[in-house]
Parts: sequence; structure tokens; C-alpha cells
Amino acid sequence: MDDETARAGIEAVTQDLLASGAETGLQVAVIRNGRVVADIAAGVADARTGAAVSGGTLFYAASTAKGVASSVAHVLVQRSELGYDLRAADVWPEFGSHGKDKVTLRHVLLHTAGVPGLPPDTTADDLCDWDRMCAVLAAQRPWWEPGTRFGYHAKTFGFLLGEIIRRATGRTISAHLRELVTGPLGIGDEVHFGVPHRLLPRVARQVAPGAPVPAGPEPGSPQAQAMPRGVRPDADYANRTDVLAADIPSEGTMAARLYSALLGHVDGMALVSRQRLAAMAAVAFTGMDEVMGFPVEWAFGYSPGRIGGVPSRRGSAFGMVGMNGSAAYADIDSGVAVAVMRNRFTTGDLTTVARIDRVIARTLK
Repeated sequence: MDDETARAGIEAVTQDLLASGAETGLQVAVIRNGRVVADIAAGVADARTGAAVSGGTLFYAASTAKGVASSVAHVLVQRSELGYDLRAADVWPEFGSHGKDKVTLRHVLLHTAGVPGLPPDTTADDLCDWDRMCAVLAAQRPWWEPGTRFGYHAKTFGFLLGEIIRRATGRTISAHLRELVTGPLGIGDEVHFGVPHRLLPRVARQVAPGAPVPAGPEPGSPQAQAMPRGVRPDADYANRTDVLAADIPSEGTMAARLYSALLGHVDGMALVSRQRLAAMAAVAFTGMDEVMGFPVEWAFGYSPGRIGGVPSRRGSAFGMVGMNGSAAYADIDSGVAVAVMRNRFTTGDLTTVARIDRVIARTLK
């Protein structure tokens, strides 16, 4: 089947989701082998004003942006500005306290660093203070010896990665994102950790679900320690301008074009080599997640597989999902890169992504 069939199918699904009330506003971008198959902007960006979603609307993407942060690190390694086995303490000496001196960039990307927790009274204001958060992490005691266990670093990931990059290169992760990735790709206004103030009016307003919000993790549990109540995302959190504007590299806004460039399909521009791309997508860990409490697989900074659940070759697809149901992934074998952004904040709901991914799998043979 051809791109036109795929585009029509994706548009039909998005219109059905909006008409049913399951979604408020959507952006869906699908790129295959460098060709734009679908670039859909539909629905309402701000229910208070009725403003429509446009191609320039920005969406809070939650942890979907972790894939962007990981990609920046891989590009820096590709350019020999970083090494995977760089010890954090070698460039960030104070971080080496309490036995964390063996933590490497590799451990951070693989969520095996052993520093997933935050103080229980951590607030969104704290997250917006980079130096404060880095000082908190430097003072932490690790939960395990680095590299020996896996645990999703829900909030700490971005600060660990970002501070290692800043200390090692002298530039922030956001500066590298603009200069090495989004600038050359011509998408400098589309992908951010901290949204520039001039672009804040373009951010879609997240809408709370009509149904009751699921209860949070058990107090005192590893999940609760990794994501304290004061920094657990919901619609109100995602609409805070200070959160949107702050460099919090575990969160952000993004677009599919980044993943297409990782596959080497954007104007002939390859962000990384084919060999590195294969290493990034390969499953690097299989076992128990000590934070989330269930078995997982993990790639080199990404969740492996197609986010919507469509089968793919092991080691071919990789990407990330966000707590609000946003998602982005790339599939090496099919040459497809996909991003789905939404402003209906239904925690952990990937129904929309799954429906769209099934259409893509069925029509893009």
C-alpha cells in the first residue's frame, strides 16, 4: 500500500478520536525513509479559548523527551566529545560521594546508576532550580552498586545526564540540542527541554481527564521515592509556565523529525553512524525494574520496540512514551519515524498511539 492510503487511514483515526471526545487536540507526524507520510494537526489546543491545534503548536510530552536527551548524548559520543565510560565523578567531583564514584554515562543511559530517588518533599519549584537539583543528587546515597541493577530514573535521569554533559563539555544539554540536532535539522522551534519564553504562547493547554485520576504509588514505595507527589505530572503540572520554561531534560516537547534523522533519512543527514544506531536500539537489559516493580526490557537510553505494540524485530525499534500518553519512536527495518502529541492528560493511556501504529503497520508495507 502507498503513503496516500496510510495518510487517509491515520487522518480517519484522528478524526474519530476527536469526535468521540477521547482526544482534545492531536499532532501526528509519520515519516518513512525521509518522506512525510502524515503531518496532522487537529482539534483544540486551548479549551478555554477554542484555539485550534496548528502545525506550530507545541505539546508537553513528559518522558517522551527522555529519548531526545539520550539522542543528544549519543550524538556527542559520535563526535568524540563524550565517552560512554566517562565517570561522572571525573567531571563532577562532588557527585562521587557515598560510593557513586563508579557511575558512568553508560549507567545513566541504561538507568542502572542507582540514583532514582528524590527527597519526599521535592516540589516543582525545586525541579526548576538546576543547581539545587544537582546538589541534591550529588549528596544522595545510591540504592545499589552502579551497573548491578536497573530502576527507572523517572525524574533524576535528565539532571544526571545533563550535568555530566555540562561538566564535560562546558555547554548545557539544551545548547547541544539546538546546535547539533534541532538547528541543523531546521526544527529549532519544535523540540525543547525548556521552552523559550517567546514560544510559550504556542504550547497547547493540557486537559484533565473526565474520569478520576488513578491513585499514585504507595507512599514510601520505590515508585513514590522516584516520583514524589509534588513532582508527579498531571494536567495542572504540565500547564505551569515555570515547568515548561525550565531545563528539565526528563521532560519536554518534541517532533518526529528527530527520530527520522537518527535513521539517516532527513536531507541525507545522519546524526549517528549505522553501527551506533544499531547499538542504541539493541536490547541492553532484561530483568526486574527495581523502581516500577515489574520485569522490563531496555535499550541504550530508550524503550525498545514499537510503542503501540505492533511487533517488530528485536533491536530494530526504539523510542519513548510520556506519562500523558505522548510517544515517539523509530523503526530501523521499516524506516518509519512516528510522533504522537496530545493534550488530553490521561495517565499512561497509549490507546491513541496503539490505534495509529496499527494503521501504520497495516498500510506502510
